[in-house]
Amino acid sequence: MSRPLLLVAASGLAREVLAVVRTHQLYDVVGFLDDDPARHGTVLDGVPVLGPLDAVRDHTEPEILVCVGSGRGREAVVARLTDLGVSPLRYTTLVHPAVELPSTCEIGPGSIVLAGAVLTTDVTLGSHVVVMPHVTLTHDCVVQDFGTLCAGVSLGGWAVVGRAAYVGMNASVRERTHVGAGATLGMGAALVRDQPPGTVWVGVPARDASRGQDRGAAVVLSVDDDERVTTR
Repeated sequence: MSRPLLLVAASGLAREVLAVVRTHQLYDVVGFLDDDPARHGTVLDGVPVLGPLDAVRDHTEPEILVCVGSGRGREAVVARLTDLGVSPLRYTTLVHPAVELPSTCEIGPGSIVLAGAVLTTDVTLGSHVVVMPHVTLTHDCVVQDFGTLCAGVSLGGWAVVGRAAYVGMNASVRERTHVGAGATLGMGAALVRDQPPGTVWVGVPARDASRGQDRGAAVVLSVDDDERVTTR
């Protein structure tokens, strides 16, 4: 019998996780927790929304995955769950069964790795990291806690993505280059030098979005269930 699982946030990411665990019979998803009162008592993809985050106190047995799209959002939710008495031991780790995971790679609790991801060797993912489909992580890459790699991202060898950083779809990071903690690297960007923490960079090569020649244009950096980030 499959183990019970709670998904936190009735989001697009949660639906993707649900599809994986159903298809491969990995868990029995008993429900979603979401703070949006309009969702409470509704059903999403056949699974009930049981209530707000505080309702975790009523469901003490299931394992948990936090399915908030942004790392900063996941970090805030995990902090709240800690305050509600949730032990770190309750967080499971989901790796799509088709993803090859070499013995030299490490993945922390609460992390999600979806279909088509490639981890070559000595890759380290921290806790509550999200790796979307068709991400390539080459040798010795590190993604720190709460990092988010969107679909199609490629990291060169020894690249580091800092805590709660967000790397947009189809962006690439040069080998030995760092994305700073809390930084956002825009969709399709190519990072060829270290990006400072907390900054937003876009373009090819990637540059500070507040300084480039295109300051007058709106650039969409990321779109998910939690935020739409633009710069002007």
